[in-house]
Amino acid sequence: MRSPSWEIDGWELEDGEDRHRAAPATFEIPDLAVRQALYPGCFAKLIFRIALEGDGDPEACERMWVIVRELLPDGSYIGMLDNQPSEIAENDSLWLGSELPFEPRHVIDVGHANDESMAAIAAPPAIPWSR
Repeated sequence: MRSPSWEIDGWELEDGEDRHRAAPATFEIPDLAVRQALYPGCFAKLIFRIALEGDGDPEACERMWVIVRELLPDGSYIGMLDNQPSEIAENDSLWLGSELPFEPRHVIDVGHANDESMAAIAAPPAIPWSR
C-alpha cells in the first residue's frame, strides 16, 4: 500500500522516532510495544507535514489525532483523521474523516478507544485511501 507522499498528496507523515532521537529529553513518545499494540478504536497522534498555498510559509506541521480502523498484516495501520487541519482549507485529500495508512514509527501519543471512536470507525470514511 502506498504511503502518503509530499509529491502526490501534498502532505506526508513525520517520523516520530526521528523526532524523539533528535531531542529525547523534550520529545517523548510511547514505547514501541505500545505503538505496535494499537487496535481499532484507539487514538494515535501523528505529525502531518502539509504543503501550503499562497505567499506565506510553503509548509506547516500539525499534530493531529487519528482513530485506528485496521491493523494490517505488516504491522502498519489504517486510520481515520479525527481532526480538522487548521492550516489548510477543506479539501478532498486531507480532512476530518480522511482515511490514511501509518506505521508505529509515526505515532507520538496514544489514547484509549471509547464509544465515540468505535462509532466513528463503524461508518465509512469521508475520504477513503486508495488500496
